[in-house]
Amino acid sequence: MTELKYAEAVRAALRAELAADERVVVLGQEVGALGGVFTTTKGLQREFGSERVLDTPISEGAIAGWAVGAAMVGMRPVVEIMFMDFVMLAMDQIVNGAAKLRYMSNGQLSVPVVFRMPAGGGTRHGPQHSQQLESWFAHVPGLIVAMPSCAADAYTMLRQAIRSDDPVVFVESKYLYFRESGEIDESVSPDLPLTQTARVVREGTDLTVVTAGRMVQRVAEVARDLHESDGIDCEIIDLRYLWPLDTGAVARSVASTSKLAVVHEAVQTFGWGAEIASWVAEYCLADLDGPIVRIGSQRAPVPFAEVLENAVIPTEALIKEKLRELATY
Repeated sequence: MTELKYAEAVRAALRAELAADERVVVLGQEVGALGGVFTTTKGLQREFGSERVLDTPISEGAIAGWAVGAAMVGMRPVVEIMFMDFVMLAMDQIVNGAAKLRYMSNGQLSVPVVFRMPAGGGTRHGPQHSQQLESWFAHVPGLIVAMPSCAADAYTMLRQAIRSDDPVVFVESKYLYFRESGEIDESVSPDLPLTQTARVVREGTDLTVVTAGRMVQRVAEVARDLHESDGIDCEIIDLRYLWPLDTGAVARSVASTSKLAVVHEAVQTFGWGAEIASWVAEYCLADLDGPIVRIGSQRAPVPFAEVLENAVIPTEALIKEKLRELATY
């Protein structure tokens, strides 16, 4: 077992898959000589060569289009979109290309491509570099949407994504790159099945909190505080995948606690938390003993200044207030 930071875990997963399968290639802006703007590909070009770790032009559409075509003829490309915000320039290739081709070819084609997207706030990158857009992709049939919240999952889930025969949108937290670390089992076999199960981060009896990405860490801190200060036991479900969605884990937890809150960094309005709330209201209504609470970002661009960002993105103080209100309903 090796202790790695989140960014190092991503790099270790890429290194492991590049070494295990010559069909794997990594491409994107500054991923080669520079080693990625967040160091997630540092040293990989020196180790595997410029034909396996490719610096690309500044054209997300061209990068994604090349990767989709390469995947269709047997390669396993891993694309880095430098900031998730830039993916708009590649949406046609991802949504109308990668996501649709297995269906349109009646299963004759597969598109084993991974689109890595550093996302979210907390790093003072401002309105055009801090968005959480995973709900867009969870809405599209044909795409797997992965959101690891810790270093261990970043490593395992990325290796699983690269081994998947279907396209994966892999959402990484920029904030967690150098602030979260964990033990990584680098001896794990590269022949891994894709796992879509949610993770129970903390068991509890008073209410269920469904979350993903960097909000998992924030909710865990709040849960510890609420337990110490109020005796409130929160059960935390880290979805890990927005699609396929592990509704079974959510249903089991709600049946036990009778109360549900959903916390995400994405904008609350039309965010993926609404899908969780709707599903539970439709299928688990009899288990509920209180209103479903949604906590997400304000419908506003993410500011540069920390004090202003904290007015937009859910803070620990806000989450604690809302969870306490739900627990005492």
